[in-house]
Amino acid sequence: MSGLFITFEGLDGSGKSTQLKRVAADLERRGVAHVVTREPGGTPFADLLRELFLRREAAQVDGVVELMLVFASRRQHLIEVIEPAVAAGAVVLCDRFTDSTYAYQGGGRGVPQGVIAEADRLATGCRAPDRTLFFELSPEEAQRRRREGAADRIDRESLAFYRRVHEAYGRRIAAEPERFRVIAATASIDDVARAVEAELSDLLRPLSQAAGA
Repeated sequence: MSGLFITFEGLDGSGKSTQLKRVAADLERRGVAHVVTREPGGTPFADLLRELFLRREAAQVDGVVELMLVFASRRQHLIEVIEPAVAAGAVVLCDRFTDSTYAYQGGGRGVPQGVIAEADRLATGCRAPDRTLFFELSPEEAQRRRREGAADRIDRESLAFYRRVHEAYGRRIAAEPERFRVIAATASIDDVARAVEAELSDLLRPLSQAAGA
């Protein structure tokens, strides 16, 4: 049985990483094979690129340079981690994927969509997740939450930048409503977790049953 590729998307501070960990813990409890990973990163090579990408000293990096870095990381991630795990029947839970590139480098930095699409074609063959959870949070609330934590280069961007990112996510969701599930990230952590469980139940229930959970 082939596995699943599920991604978690949203503005920084939306709680997507916390919810990914909760889904992973539930799969562990149920005995379902799974892999937890993230982007940029996920492999030793990609983690090195992530470190470069997020360093504050790189504040003036051009959007196309960012694009090339994330897709180089993504291709290695697919080859080394994601595709082998899915082929082996595991559930891959990934914190960000190509939707983030359209949102941050496209919406935030202004890189043309056609350029992103061509890079995606070359690097991934336009690989899409089986399902994407988007954690809906206003740019204003996301900025407030980011101020409470450690700030990397992207965290320090302006509110206007995050408004453009948020709008770009909205365009992605409108274009592929069958793949996306929108989760209200302003609810309590437990309420958000229940919403996540509901939006993934049709995909994960058969795997849990196969595992005997």
